[in-house]
Amino acid sequence: MRGFDEEERERIREELMAAGRDLFARYGPRKTTIADLTDAVGIANGTFYRFFDSKEELYFEVVQREGHELADELVANSLAAEDDPERAIRRFLRLLVETMEENELFQQLLEGDELARMMRTMDGLSDEELEARRAASFAYVLPYVERWQEAGKIRDGDPYAIVGAMGVVKFLPLYREQFGEYYPAVRDTLIETVAAGLTRPPE
Repeated sequence: MRGFDEEERERIREELMAAGRDLFARYGPRKTTIADLTDAVGIANGTFYRFFDSKEELYFEVVQREGHELADELVANSLAAEDDPERAIRRFLRLLVETMEENELFQQLLEGDELARMMRTMDGLSDEELEARRAASFAYVLPYVERWQEAGKIRDGDPYAIVGAMGVVKFLPLYREQFGEYYPAVRDTLIETVAAGLTRPPE
């Protein structure tokens, strides 16, 4: 089997990522096959495994990249754009939830048990890799929380816990059907409550 030089490997890997992003967003990871991915790139099915251990690993990488790319935009339009922490957090959470509601790739993630399936992909990661990925995801928001804490504008406490609490809001669309017609009100109330609770010290 012919080997690939570093430039070819990088090109093929990026093409698989791009094809995966398109196919996963349209059909979801369950309905997307290895053949769909390799046909889009022009490689043999077996060659796929020289780049990713599984379709689920590719899906995980695609979702991670999408999240990091969108995080810059979300932060720029919220935390970095508002002077008042409560308004900034409220806007950030609203944009975060709207992204989960509207982005086709993330919509597929919220279908059925796809989120749980993707999380199981993380079981094979080392503790160091898990920590590195967690730190990378927190890095967008953490500096703002730490700066506001130093200025006394946000409640005390572990800044990582505060960032984590903010991030939990993105999973609210998982329960959109259960809330039915009340979903918009529940979403807005939760966002308002989290933003106010984090920026108003407890009595």
